[in-house]
Amino acid sequence: MRSLESWPAVSPEPPAPEVPVRVVETQRRWPLLNLVLFALTLVTTTIAGAVNEGVPLDEITFHWRAGLPFSLTLMSILLAHEMGHYLVARYHGVRVTLPYFLPGPPLLTGTFGAFIRMKSPPPSRRVLFDVGAAGPWAGLCLAVPAVVYGLCRSELRPIPPTFSGMQFGDSLLFKMIARSVFGRIPYGFDIILDPVALAGWFGLFVTLLNLLPVGQLDGGHVIYAMFGRRHRWIARTFLLVTVAVGFLGWMGWFLWAALMLFVGIDHPRTLDHDTGLDPRRRFAGWATLVVFVLTFIPVPIAPSDGGSGPLPEELIPAIVWFLR
Repeated sequence: MRSLESWPAVSPEPPAPEVPVRVVETQRRWPLLNLVLFALTLVTTTIAGAVNEGVPLDEITFHWRAGLPFSLTLMSILLAHEMGHYLVARYHGVRVTLPYFLPGPPLLTGTFGAFIRMKSPPPSRRVLFDVGAAGPWAGLCLAVPAVVYGLCRSELRPIPPTFSGMQFGDSLLFKMIARSVFGRIPYGFDIILDPVALAGWFGLFVTLLNLLPVGQLDGGHVIYAMFGRRHRWIARTFLLVTVAVGFLGWMGWFLWAALMLFVGIDHPRTLDHDTGLDPRRRFAGWATLVVFVLTFIPVPIAPSDGGSGPLPEELIPAIVWFLR
């Protein structure tokens, strides 16, 4: 063994030449498309609200303010829904876009809703659940007060037996709120919805559609996060249920069933597929499914049959109860 001093000296390597580093500052672009779509949707929902109030289309320019109560309420509910997704996704480090609003024909609502896009996959089922459930709950927090406030401003009127028009169906949640405001609705009477109440009704309906437990809808996120691989059987079962409910009278369920098949009824895997939900999130998941049941409407829109309420033989006691 040679001593340490006998090892040949190692000549130091010359220092590497310094390479200038160019720092590129990324500037956030203005979300021009998002803003334009939001503005267009605000216009179309305002026109729709004015038309719902009986303003002729050729007079919208002079009476467009009549549509603002409906428009501002509905847009606020949609914005709250999408920002619920957005803020929770950003909190968890998931890259998402700002909301894209979809303007539609100025009929009924004037919009096809809104959506955001995930630009990076959720790291776990827990994060996916938080992002997916945040939107419906945020929208519900505005939709329910809108329904309550709007119903307090709505009117209960007799509907002529020969009346021909459209009638909006009642979810369990809407029916409970209406019963608390108006009590028992006599036969031949119906609620003429205030614009804010109508916007709240559509807000609850949007919550229902988003909570359908299929694919990458909010309900699909929740079901996948709760049940993992078993979500496939739940989604397929509900697809059959959707088709069956369509035979009750609303053809829109057939359209939604076709969209489910086109987009896909299975949910893609998260990066961490095996870690399930903790007890707190599992409880919140079941609560979210209860919201889906409470907002479900088998026949959302149907031709009016001239009134709703108790049977004719219950007419007298119902009116007496209502006039107390």
